Amino acid sequence: MPEVEIPRPHEVAEKAENPFTRAVALCVAVYACGLAVATFGGHNAAKEMMMSKAEESNQWNRYQSKSTRAALYKLEATRLQAEREVDGDRFPPARGRLLDVAVKEEARMKADMDEIEAAAKHHQAEVKLMMRKDPYFDFAEVGFQLAIVLASVAMLSGKRWAFYASLVLAVGAVLLTANGFSLAVAVPGLEAGAAAAAH
Repeated sequence: MPEVEIPRPHEVAEKAENPFTRAVALCVAVYACGLAVATFGGHNAAKEMMMSKAEESNQWNRYQSKSTRAALYKLEATRLQAEREVDGDRFPPARGRLLDVAVKEEARMKADMDEIEAAAKHHQAEVKLMMRKDPYFDFAEVGFQLAIVLASVAMLSGKRWAFYASLVLAVGAVLLTANGFSLAVAVPGLEAGAAAAAH
């Protein structure tokens, strides 16, 4: 069994009192906070995307139902109109009222369809927006996680390059997180993937 070297208490105390180690430890805490924010943004975007997708699907189902009913009313109105043309003066007034009802109901169904289509397209746009946001948060999470790992390496080994690399990754992750919330800058690689998934 390999031997495990346990650090001596005075070595641990020396590392804890080292200003570099303390600065890195503080940065790790900041990175963890950034990771929490990026994770929150990613989970929120994914949740909103699923809810909007479900609502979009519901709206299109309602649209299809109204479309079918409008087609049935149109068919009934066309049939009654043809009867009126054939019967002329002998066309019963009761059937004339049925024709009026069919025409009005067809118009009402079409008006409802316009409203439903607008709502469905709104939810469709929300899905696309969340699909654009999500990759920024995903890459930000990875950036923060790698920054924490490199900062831990810097604390344990005293290697300054690992700390500086962690700073670069953390700054990149902060920018990605901010862009995930604001979408101020379209990053071609990330935006292209979301656009392809949306189609």
